[in-house]
Amino acid sequence: MALRSVLSRSKRRSAVRTRHSSISLRSRRRRSHPVCRILDYGKFKYQQHKKEAEARRKQATTTVKELRLGYRTDVGDLERQIIRAREFLAAGDRVKFSLRFRGREMAYQDLGRQKLMSVCEALKDAATVEGNPRMEGRLMGVILAPSTKKKPAKPAIRKETPKSEPASAG
Repeated sequence: MALRSVLSRSKRRSAVRTRHSSISLRSRRRRSHPVCRILDYGKFKYQQHKKEAEARRKQATTTVKELRLGYRTDVGDLERQIIRAREFLAAGDRVKFSLRFRGREMAYQDLGRQKLMSVCEALKDAATVEGNPRMEGRLMGVILAPSTKKKPAKPAIRKETPKSEPASAG
């Protein structure tokens, strides 16, 4: 689109009418007069919508998977939850371990905190802890995110060309 000089209001309106377009105001701080652009507003809105849809499509989405424990959860059940958490972390999801206290169990929050810290310790090779365990009402929770450690690059495999054997005289 070619740049135009400063147009009067009547010339701007006639140019818009002849093109069946709209005027879009583009203000610039350095200019003494407002800068306008003549464009097809429907086409502009369509392109804007397509750009937004493309940005949403490219946006990375992460989900938070929740695993529930009790402060009295036994070793076998705890190991099963840790295995599930490893699967979720490998898939790129964040994992929230929540520990519910019922009734008199509120007096044993320190045992619950130890349980969550032991889970974090077991998953430290696969995840990073986002903050310490904290209370939310009767729930104590901690969020683990997949670790961002890069896997070591595989060494390049060289294909060796077979050496030609000397022709035997005979």
